[in-house]
Amino acid sequence: MQIDKDLVAASSTPLVLAILSEGESYGYAILKRVREVSDGDLEWTDGMLYPLLHRLHRLGYVTQEWRSPPEGRRRRYYTITEEGHAALREHKRQWQAVNRVLGDVWGSDDVLPFAHTTSPRRRFALMSPAVRTHWGRDVSCALGRA
Repeated sequence: MQIDKDLVAASSTPLVLAILSEGESYGYAILKRVREVSDGDLEWTDGMLYPLLHRLHRLGYVTQEWRSPPEGRRRRYYTITEEGHAALREHKRQWQAVNRVLGDVWGSDDVLPFAHTTSPRRRFALMSPAVRTHWGRDVSCALGRA
C-alpha cells in the first residue's frame, strides 16, 4: 500500500518516540522496527529518519550517545527522555482525537478498535520486545496490568 507522504510525515514523530519508549535503539534498528510494525507499508529511508532524530534531539525528546559494540561498528544510540515521553503522550492524545473525528465522519464500520483491525501476527509485532519475551506466559503481567 502506498501511504501519502503527508500522513507518513505526520506520524513519524510519534512513531519514533513510541519505538524509543520500548528501549534505546540506533538508526538501522529503528528503520527495521518501523518496517516490522507496519508490515512493510512504511519504508523509511536514512534520509528521512536521521533528520527526524536530530530534530528530536534538538527538542530535548531524545538523547544520543556513540558506542562501539565489540562485534560491530560504531553506532549512535538514541534514548527517549522525560520530555520525549510527555511529547509522546500528547501525540497519542491528538491521534486519538483525529481517529475519533474520522470515525464520527466515516461511521463506526470504517474505524474499528485496534484489536479488531489488526491481525494477531501484527499485534504481536507491535508489542514491545519486553512484552514479546513473555509471550506464552501471563502477558498482562508484562503490561503492568496484573
